[in-house]
Amino acid sequence: MKYLCLIYEDETIWQKMPKSESDRLMGDYGALSDDIKKSGHMLAGEALQPTASATTVRVRNGTTLTTDGPFAETKEQLGGFYLIEAKDLNDAIQVAARIPSAKHGSIEVRPIMTFG
Repeated sequence: MKYLCLIYEDETIWQKMPKSESDRLMGDYGALSDDIKKSGHMLAGEALQPTASATTVRVRNGTTLTTDGPFAETKEQLGGFYLIEAKDLNDAIQVAARIPSAKHGSIEVRPIMTFG
């Protein structure tokens, strides 16, 4: 079954973090990505640009409206994701718990809906 692991954290934490710590954290992400590729769990994964680069799109009464920035102001922002293959929710949670940002943010695990 496919699961999306959404990585939420305070995106300003990276600006406040000493370079040695951010380098270590990025190394942890690289090691995790390598490991879950080897285990067959990883299908895709990407980091996102900061929320300041986001554009929110709405269509109202046939008119496309855009707003700079994210949909909502929150303490934690969506910073990236892993799309994984896992045998069940428990397996997906085990992978999500290894995502480095779980230590200072949160990881939302959601099953992918299949149609037909």
